[in-house]
Amino acid sequence: MARKFLYVIATLVVLVIAALLVYRIWGMQLIRLVMVPREAYAQLQPLPADAYDAADMWIARPDIVKDNVALWTPAGVATPRAAQPAAIFFIHPTSYITTFGDAHWNARLGDKDADATARRFVMGQASAFNAAGAVWAPRYRQANYGAFLTDKPAGDKALADAYRDVAQAFAAFLKANPTGPLILAGHSQGSRHLLQLLREQVAGKPVADRVVAAYVVGWPVSVEADLPALGLPACARQDQAHCIVSWQSYAEPADPSAVVESFERKTGYTGRPRKGTHMLCTNPITGAFNGAAPASANLGTLDAREQGQPPKLVTGVVPARCDTSGVLMIGEPVDMGPFTLPGNNYHVYDYSLFWGNVRQDAQKRLAAFLKK
Repeated sequence: MARKFLYVIATLVVLVIAALLVYRIWGMQLIRLVMVPREAYAQLQPLPADAYDAADMWIARPDIVKDNVALWTPAGVATPRAAQPAAIFFIHPTSYITTFGDAHWNARLGDKDADATARRFVMGQASAFNAAGAVWAPRYRQANYGAFLTDKPAGDKALADAYRDVAQAFAAFLKANPTGPLILAGHSQGSRHLLQLLREQVAGKPVADRVVAAYVVGWPVSVEADLPALGLPACARQDQAHCIVSWQSYAEPADPSAVVESFERKTGYTGRPRKGTHMLCTNPITGAFNGAAPASANLGTLDAREQGQPPKLVTGVVPARCDTSGVLMIGEPVDMGPFTLPGNNYHVYDYSLFWGNVRQDAQKRLAAFLKK
Protein backbone atom coordinates (compact mmCIF):
# COMPACT_ATOMS: atom_id res chain seq x y z
CA MET A 1 0.00 0.00 0.00
CA ALA A 2 2.80 2.42 0.89
CA ARG A 3 4.53 1.67 -2.42
CA LYS A 4 1.33 2.36 -4.37
CA PHE A 5 0.89 5.62 -2.48
CA LEU A 6 4.42 6.67 -3.42
CA TYR A 7 3.74 5.78 -7.06
CA VAL A 8 0.63 7.99 -6.99
CA ILE A 9 2.59 10.88 -5.45
CA ALA A 10 5.39 10.45 -8.00
CA THR A 11 2.89 10.43 -10.85
CA LEU A 12 1.22 13.59 -9.57
CA VAL A 13 4.57 15.32 -9.25
CA VAL A 14 5.45 14.40 -12.84
CA LEU A 15 2.08 15.67 -14.06
CA VAL A 16 2.49 18.96 -12.21
CA ILE A 17 5.98 19.44 -13.63
CA ALA A 18 4.71 18.62 -17.12
CA ALA A 19 1.82 21.06 -16.74
CA LEU A 20 4.17 23.81 -15.57
CA LEU A 21 6.47 23.13 -18.51
CA VAL A 22 3.58 23.27 -20.98
CA TYR A 23 2.37 26.52 -19.44
CA ARG A 24 5.85 28.04 -19.51
CA ILE A 25 6.33 27.19 -23.22
CA TRP A 26 2.80 27.61 -24.56
CA GLY A 27 1.19 29.74 -21.84
CA MET A 28 0.08 32.66 -24.02
CA GLN A 29 -1.09 30.37 -26.83
CA LEU A 30 -3.29 28.47 -24.39
CA ILE A 31 -4.65 31.71 -22.94
CA ARG A 32 -5.55 32.94 -26.44
CA LEU A 33 -7.25 29.65 -27.27
CA VAL A 34 -9.64 29.82 -24.36
CA MET A 35 -10.22 33.57 -24.01
CA VAL A 36 -10.73 35.02 -27.50
CA PRO A 37 -14.50 35.21 -28.24
CA ARG A 38 -15.72 33.00 -31.06
CA GLU A 39 -18.86 34.92 -31.93
CA ALA A 40 -19.04 37.21 -34.96
CA TYR A 41 -18.45 40.84 -34.06
CA ALA A 42 -21.54 43.07 -34.02
CA GLN A 43 -21.11 46.80 -33.43
CA LEU A 44 -22.77 48.17 -30.31
CA GLN A 45 -25.49 50.76 -30.62
CA PRO A 46 -24.53 54.15 -29.15
CA LEU A 47 -25.81 54.94 -25.67
CA PRO A 48 -28.48 57.64 -25.28
CA ALA A 49 -26.96 61.14 -25.36
CA ASP A 50 -27.81 61.73 -21.70
CA ALA A 51 -26.82 58.25 -20.48
CA TYR A 52 -24.11 59.48 -18.11
CA ASP A 53 -26.41 61.97 -16.45
CA ALA A 54 -27.73 58.98 -14.50
CA ALA A 55 -25.94 57.93 -11.31
CA ASP A 56 -26.36 54.23 -12.13
CA MET A 57 -23.97 54.65 -15.07
CA TRP A 58 -21.17 55.33 -12.60
CA ILE A 59 -19.40 53.04 -10.15
CA ALA A 60 -18.34 56.14 -8.26
CA ARG A 61 -19.14 59.83 -8.33
CA PRO A 62 -19.61 62.42 -5.54
CA ASP A 63 -23.38 62.03 -5.19
CA ILE A 64 -23.10 58.27 -4.70
CA VAL A 65 -22.91 57.99 -0.92
CA LYS A 66 -24.01 54.41 -0.29
CA ASP A 67 -21.51 51.72 -1.32
CA ASN A 68 -19.15 54.15 -3.05
CA VAL A 69 -16.10 51.90 -3.24
CA ALA A 70 -13.84 54.77 -4.34
CA LEU A 71 -14.17 56.24 -0.83
CA TRP A 72 -12.58 53.15 0.75
CA THR A 73 -9.28 53.36 2.61
CA PRO A 74 -7.36 50.54 4.31
CA ALA A 75 -7.13 50.35 8.09
CA GLY A 76 -4.85 53.03 9.46
CA VAL A 77 -5.45 55.44 6.57
CA ALA A 78 -7.99 58.16 7.28
CA THR A 79 -10.69 58.95 4.76
CA PRO A 80 -10.46 62.68 3.94
CA ARG A 81 -13.22 64.60 5.66
CA ALA A 82 -12.82 67.98 3.99
CA ALA A 83 -13.62 68.33 0.30
CA GLN A 84 -10.47 68.38 -1.81
CA PRO A 85 -10.23 70.59 -4.89
CA ALA A 86 -9.51 68.05 -7.64
CA ALA A 87 -11.97 65.96 -9.63
CA ILE A 88 -10.62 62.55 -10.60
CA PHE A 89 -11.73 60.69 -13.74
CA PHE A 90 -10.81 57.02 -13.35
CA ILE A 91 -11.23 54.38 -16.08
CA HIS A 92 -11.23 50.88 -14.62
CA PRO A 93 -9.34 47.99 -16.26
CA THR A 94 -10.81 44.95 -17.95
CA SER A 95 -13.15 43.08 -15.65
CA TYR A 96 -15.00 41.15 -18.38
CA ILE A 97 -12.96 37.96 -18.56
CA THR A 98 -14.54 34.81 -19.97
CA THR A 99 -13.25 31.48 -21.24
CA PHE A 100 -13.69 29.05 -24.11
CA GLY A 101 -15.02 31.73 -26.44
CA ASP A 102 -18.40 31.58 -24.74
CA ALA A 103 -18.69 35.37 -24.56
CA HIS A 104 -19.35 38.66 -26.30
CA TRP A 105 -16.69 40.99 -27.65
CA ASN A 106 -18.00 43.73 -25.33
CA ALA A 107 -19.47 43.45 -21.87
CA ARG A 108 -23.14 44.22 -21.50
CA LEU A 109 -24.10 46.84 -18.94
CA GLY A 110 -25.41 45.01 -15.90
CA ASP A 111 -23.17 41.95 -16.26
CA LYS A 112 -23.01 41.00 -12.57
CA ASP A 113 -19.60 39.30 -12.61
CA ALA A 114 -17.94 42.05 -14.64
CA ASP A 115 -19.54 44.74 -12.46
CA ALA A 116 -18.42 43.08 -9.23
CA THR A 117 -14.85 42.78 -10.47
CA ALA A 118 -14.86 46.38 -11.73
CA ARG A 119 -15.99 47.55 -8.30
CA ARG A 120 -13.09 45.67 -6.70
CA PHE A 121 -10.68 47.37 -9.09
CA VAL A 122 -12.11 50.81 -8.31
CA MET A 123 -11.84 50.05 -4.60
CA GLY A 124 -8.22 48.92 -4.79
CA GLN A 125 -7.00 51.41 -7.43
CA ALA A 126 -9.10 54.59 -7.64
CA SER A 127 -9.24 54.83 -3.84
CA ALA A 128 -5.59 55.89 -3.91
CA PHE A 129 -6.75 59.23 -5.32
CA ASN A 130 -9.56 60.04 -2.88
CA ALA A 131 -7.30 62.22 -0.73
CA ALA A 132 -6.96 64.61 -3.70
CA GLY A 133 -10.63 64.96 -4.58
CA ALA A 134 -13.84 63.27 -5.67
CA VAL A 135 -13.54 60.17 -7.84
CA TRP A 136 -15.70 59.69 -10.93
CA ALA A 137 -15.50 56.14 -12.33
CA PRO A 138 -17.87 55.31 -15.21
CA ARG A 139 -19.34 51.99 -16.16
CA TYR A 140 -18.69 51.28 -19.82
CA ARG A 141 -19.14 48.47 -22.29
CA GLN A 142 -15.55 47.37 -22.00
CA ALA A 143 -13.85 45.12 -24.51
CA ASN A 144 -13.47 41.49 -23.53
CA TYR A 145 -10.02 40.51 -22.27
CA GLY A 146 -9.74 38.35 -25.37
CA ALA A 147 -9.75 41.46 -27.57
CA PHE A 148 -6.13 42.04 -26.51
CA LEU A 149 -5.08 38.52 -27.46
CA THR A 150 -6.03 38.50 -31.13
CA ASP A 151 -5.05 40.16 -34.38
CA LYS A 152 -8.62 39.85 -35.66
CA PRO A 153 -10.24 43.19 -36.62
CA ALA A 154 -12.97 42.37 -34.10
CA GLY A 155 -10.56 43.07 -31.25
CA ASP A 156 -9.89 46.65 -32.38
CA LYS A 157 -13.58 47.21 -33.12
CA ALA A 158 -14.55 46.07 -29.62
CA LEU A 159 -12.02 48.50 -28.14
CA ALA A 160 -13.37 51.30 -30.34
CA ASP A 161 -16.89 50.66 -29.04
CA ALA A 162 -15.62 50.70 -25.46
CA TYR A 163 -13.76 53.97 -26.04
CA ARG A 164 -16.90 55.61 -27.41
CA ASP A 165 -18.62 55.00 -24.06
CA VAL A 166 -15.59 56.32 -22.16
CA ALA A 167 -15.46 59.47 -24.28
CA GLN A 168 -19.15 60.06 -23.63
CA ALA A 169 -18.61 59.62 -19.89
CA PHE A 170 -15.66 62.02 -20.00
CA ALA A 171 -17.81 64.67 -21.66
CA ALA A 172 -20.38 64.29 -18.86
CA PHE A 173 -17.56 64.49 -16.29
CA LEU A 174 -16.30 67.77 -17.77
CA LYS A 175 -19.81 69.16 -17.90
CA ALA A 176 -20.23 68.43 -14.19
CA ASN A 177 -16.76 69.85 -13.41
CA PRO A 178 -16.41 72.95 -15.62
CA THR A 179 -13.62 74.46 -13.51
CA GLY A 180 -10.88 73.35 -11.16
CA PRO A 181 -7.99 70.87 -11.28
CA LEU A 182 -8.42 67.43 -12.84
CA ILE A 183 -6.59 64.15 -12.30
CA LEU A 184 -7.02 61.56 -15.04
CA ALA A 185 -6.19 57.94 -14.27
CA GLY A 186 -6.70 54.44 -15.55
CA HIS A 187 -5.28 50.98 -15.62
CA SER A 188 -4.72 48.48 -18.43
CA GLN A 189 -7.66 48.80 -20.86
CA GLY A 190 -8.64 51.93 -18.95
CA SER A 191 -5.20 53.43 -19.63
CA ARG A 192 -5.47 52.58 -23.31
CA HIS A 193 -8.70 54.57 -23.45
CA LEU A 194 -7.10 57.35 -21.39
CA LEU A 195 -4.31 57.72 -23.95
CA GLN A 196 -6.89 58.14 -26.70
CA LEU A 197 -8.77 60.67 -24.57
CA LEU A 198 -5.58 62.65 -24.06
CA ARG A 199 -4.89 62.63 -27.78
CA GLU A 200 -8.41 63.48 -28.95
CA GLN A 201 -10.12 65.32 -26.10
CA VAL A 202 -7.34 67.01 -24.11
CA ALA A 203 -4.22 67.82 -26.13
CA GLY A 204 -4.36 71.34 -27.55
CA LYS A 205 -7.65 72.14 -25.83
CA PRO A 206 -8.31 74.51 -22.88
CA VAL A 207 -9.02 71.55 -20.57
CA ALA A 208 -5.35 70.53 -20.88
CA ASP A 209 -4.39 73.45 -18.63
CA ARG A 210 -6.50 71.95 -15.83
CA VAL A 211 -4.83 68.53 -15.80
CA VAL A 212 -2.76 67.96 -12.67
CA ALA A 213 -1.45 64.62 -13.94
CA ALA A 214 -2.47 61.65 -16.04
CA TYR A 215 -1.78 58.22 -14.52
CA VAL A 216 -1.51 55.92 -17.54
CA VAL A 217 -0.66 52.79 -15.56
CA GLY A 218 -0.36 49.28 -16.94
CA TRP A 219 -0.16 50.30 -20.60
CA PRO A 220 2.99 51.09 -22.60
CA VAL A 221 3.65 54.69 -23.64
CA SER A 222 6.38 55.65 -26.11
CA VAL A 223 8.44 58.66 -25.09
CA GLU A 224 9.16 59.57 -28.71
CA ALA A 225 6.15 58.20 -30.63
CA ASP A 226 3.30 58.94 -28.17
CA LEU A 227 4.09 61.73 -25.72
CA PRO A 228 4.46 64.59 -28.27
CA ALA A 229 0.86 63.98 -29.37
CA LEU A 230 -0.62 63.78 -25.88
CA GLY A 231 -0.12 67.40 -24.86
CA LEU A 232 1.70 66.54 -21.61
CA PRO A 233 5.34 65.60 -20.93
CA ALA A 234 6.57 62.72 -18.81
CA CYS A 235 6.71 63.45 -15.08
CA ALA A 236 10.38 63.96 -14.22
CA ARG A 237 9.97 64.41 -10.46
CA GLN A 238 7.26 64.12 -7.80
CA ASP A 239 6.77 67.85 -7.21
CA GLN A 240 5.93 68.33 -10.89
CA ALA A 241 2.38 68.81 -12.16
CA HIS A 242 0.85 68.82 -15.63
CA CYS A 243 2.57 65.60 -16.74
CA ILE A 244 2.13 61.86 -17.41
CA VAL A 245 2.94 58.91 -15.13
CA SER A 246 3.21 55.31 -16.38
CA TRP A 247 4.68 51.97 -15.28
CA GLN A 248 4.28 48.23 -15.78
CA SER A 249 5.35 45.89 -12.98
CA TYR A 250 7.47 42.73 -13.32
CA ALA A 251 9.28 40.53 -10.81
CA GLU A 252 12.67 39.07 -11.63
CA PRO A 253 13.56 37.12 -13.64
CA ALA A 254 11.19 39.01 -15.91
CA ASP A 255 10.07 38.24 -19.42
CA PRO A 256 8.31 41.34 -20.81
CA SER A 257 8.74 40.16 -24.41
CA ALA A 258 4.99 39.84 -25.07
CA VAL A 259 4.40 43.47 -24.05
CA VAL A 260 7.50 44.75 -25.84
CA GLU A 261 6.62 42.92 -29.07
CA SER A 262 3.05 44.24 -29.03
CA PHE A 263 4.34 47.74 -28.25
CA GLU A 264 6.82 47.68 -31.13
CA ARG A 265 4.35 46.34 -33.69
CA LYS A 266 2.13 49.40 -33.58
CA THR A 267 2.34 53.03 -34.61
CA GLY A 268 2.36 55.74 -31.95
CA TYR A 269 -0.08 58.62 -31.59
CA THR A 270 2.35 60.88 -33.48
CA GLY A 271 2.17 58.56 -36.49
CA ARG A 272 5.74 57.42 -35.87
CA PRO A 273 6.47 53.69 -35.41
CA ARG A 274 7.10 52.73 -31.80
CA LYS A 275 9.79 50.21 -32.70
CA GLY A 276 13.16 51.46 -31.53
CA THR A 277 11.66 54.07 -29.19
CA HIS A 278 11.78 54.18 -25.40
CA MET A 279 8.95 53.01 -23.17
CA LEU A 280 8.01 55.48 -20.44
CA CYS A 281 8.75 54.22 -16.93
CA THR A 282 7.89 56.31 -13.88
CA ASN A 283 9.17 54.96 -10.61
CA PRO A 284 5.98 54.98 -8.46
CA ILE A 285 7.96 55.19 -5.22
CA THR A 286 9.95 58.30 -6.14
CA GLY A 287 7.56 59.76 -8.73
CA ALA A 288 10.57 60.33 -10.99
CA PHE A 289 11.32 59.30 -14.56
CA ASN A 290 13.41 56.09 -14.37
CA GLY A 291 15.63 55.38 -11.36
CA ALA A 292 15.42 52.98 -8.44
CA ALA A 293 14.06 52.99 -4.89
CA PRO A 294 14.43 50.50 -2.01
CA ALA A 295 11.55 48.61 -0.43
CA SER A 296 12.01 50.69 2.71
CA ALA A 297 10.67 53.71 0.81
CA ASN A 298 7.46 51.93 -0.20
CA LEU A 299 4.67 53.59 1.80
CA GLY A 300 2.22 50.74 1.44
CA THR A 301 1.33 47.66 -0.60
CA LEU A 302 -2.25 46.37 -0.52
CA ASP A 303 -2.37 42.77 0.67
CA ALA A 304 -5.68 41.26 -0.45
CA ARG A 305 -4.84 37.58 -0.05
CA GLU A 306 -7.17 36.95 2.88
CA GLN A 307 -10.53 36.08 1.36
CA GLY A 308 -13.55 37.80 2.81
CA GLN A 309 -11.41 40.47 4.44
CA PRO A 310 -10.57 43.97 3.18
CA PRO A 311 -7.02 44.50 1.90
CA LYS A 312 -4.39 45.46 4.45
CA LEU A 313 -1.67 48.04 3.88
CA VAL A 314 1.84 46.65 4.42
CA THR A 315 4.82 49.00 4.28
CA GLY A 316 8.41 48.43 3.19
CA VAL A 317 7.92 45.22 1.21
CA VAL A 318 8.36 46.00 -2.51
CA PRO A 319 11.21 47.93 -4.18
CA ALA A 320 11.01 49.52 -7.63
CA ARG A 321 13.56 49.94 -10.41
CA CYS A 322 12.98 51.10 -13.97
CA ASP A 323 14.72 48.65 -16.29
CA THR A 324 16.41 49.53 -19.57
CA SER A 325 13.56 47.71 -21.34
CA GLY A 326 11.13 50.33 -20.00
CA VAL A 327 9.29 48.10 -17.53
CA LEU A 328 9.35 48.39 -13.73
CA MET A 329 11.20 45.69 -11.80
CA ILE A 330 10.01 44.87 -8.29
CA GLY A 331 12.82 42.50 -7.34
CA GLU A 332 12.11 38.91 -6.39
CA PRO A 333 8.52 37.63 -6.78
CA VAL A 334 6.23 38.62 -3.93
CA ASP A 335 3.05 36.74 -3.04
CA MET A 336 0.20 39.05 -4.05
CA GLY A 337 -2.33 36.36 -4.91
CA PRO A 338 -3.10 34.07 -7.83
CA PHE A 339 -3.17 36.54 -10.71
CA THR A 340 0.48 36.91 -11.69
CA LEU A 341 0.74 36.57 -15.48
CA PRO A 342 3.35 34.64 -17.50
CA GLY A 343 6.81 36.16 -17.46
CA ASN A 344 6.49 37.26 -13.80
CA ASN A 345 4.13 39.98 -15.00
CA TYR A 346 2.48 41.69 -11.99
CA HIS A 347 0.15 43.69 -14.24
CA VAL A 348 -2.95 43.09 -12.10
CA TYR A 349 -1.14 44.52 -9.09
CA ASP A 350 0.38 47.68 -10.65
CA TYR A 351 -1.53 49.95 -8.24
CA SER A 352 -1.71 47.57 -5.29
CA LEU A 353 2.07 47.21 -5.09
CA PHE A 354 2.48 50.97 -4.56
CA TRP A 355 -0.92 52.15 -3.25
CA GLY A 356 0.58 54.30 -0.49
CA ASN A 357 3.03 56.01 -2.82
CA VAL A 358 0.38 56.65 -5.48
CA ARG A 359 -1.72 58.34 -2.80
CA GLN A 360 1.17 60.57 -1.78
CA ASP A 361 2.13 61.21 -5.41
CA ALA A 362 -1.33 62.54 -6.32
CA GLN A 363 -1.36 64.86 -3.30
CA LYS A 364 2.11 66.24 -4.07
CA ARG A 365 1.31 66.86 -7.72
CA LEU A 366 -1.95 68.57 -6.76
CA ALA A 367 -0.05 70.80 -4.30
CA ALA A 368 2.44 71.71 -7.05
CA PHE A 369 -0.42 72.47 -9.44
CA LEU A 370 -2.16 74.73 -6.94
CA LYS A 371 1.02 76.72 -6.31
CA LYS A 372 1.15 77.86 -9.93
